[in-house]
Amino acid sequence: MPTVKVRNLKNDEVGDLELSDAVFGAALNEPLIHAAMRAFMANARQGTVGTKTRGDVSGSGRKLWKQKGTGRARIASIRSPLWKGGGNAHGPQSRDWSQNLPKKMRRGALRSALSERLREGGLVVLDGFTLDQPKTKQFIAALAALGFEGKTLVVDSLENQNLFLASRNVKRTKVVTSRGVNIYDLLYHEKLVLSRAAAEELGRILDPQTKDDGAVGQHGEEEAA
Repeated sequence: MPTVKVRNLKNDEVGDLELSDAVFGAALNEPLIHAAMRAFMANARQGTVGTKTRGDVSGSGRKLWKQKGTGRARIASIRSPLWKGGGNAHGPQSRDWSQNLPKKMRRGALRSALSERLREGGLVVLDGFTLDQPKTKQFIAALAALGFEGKTLVVDSLENQNLFLASRNVKRTKVVTSRGVNIYDLLYHEKLVLSRAAAEELGRILDPQTKDDGAVGQHGEEEAA
């Protein structure tokens, strides 16, 4: 069972925490992570693009002149793609790009990504991320004390409103809840900061032996199973 040092906002060690071996000790599964990432990116596509075909543009449907004898090229309709103002022959059309990845595969990809972050030393557990006021200056100072300057993902409880408000204007940093963790954020951010409560909740949610009513990891927010 992996054990990590628990730190405070001053970067001092205040204890140890045993993480779930099933969640934070999983083997690296690159094909599963790749499939989850492709599904996440596909689900983020709107698919609302569309061009007008010859049946959508305005214009008469009658034949403009007779087929033969005029010396001009034959034409059937002014709405033909060959004419200015005509329809588009093979343009993009609206479609649904979403992919339905099974819940077990989504959670398996999250376990693999979390475990790899821990093995490479990019995961830090805090005793708590408590701010006196929802001030961005305090949030940046806390990250600087912890030595985080790059892309950082912070996972904490939803009740920590000061943390969520203070982090909204900080670039390259994102704060989510345990059920808001997704595969894209885990791969995009170089550092992962978990509160003790968030680490324990992730261990419960993503444990293969635990039946949880909420779904996590598909669109980055809590959703009904």
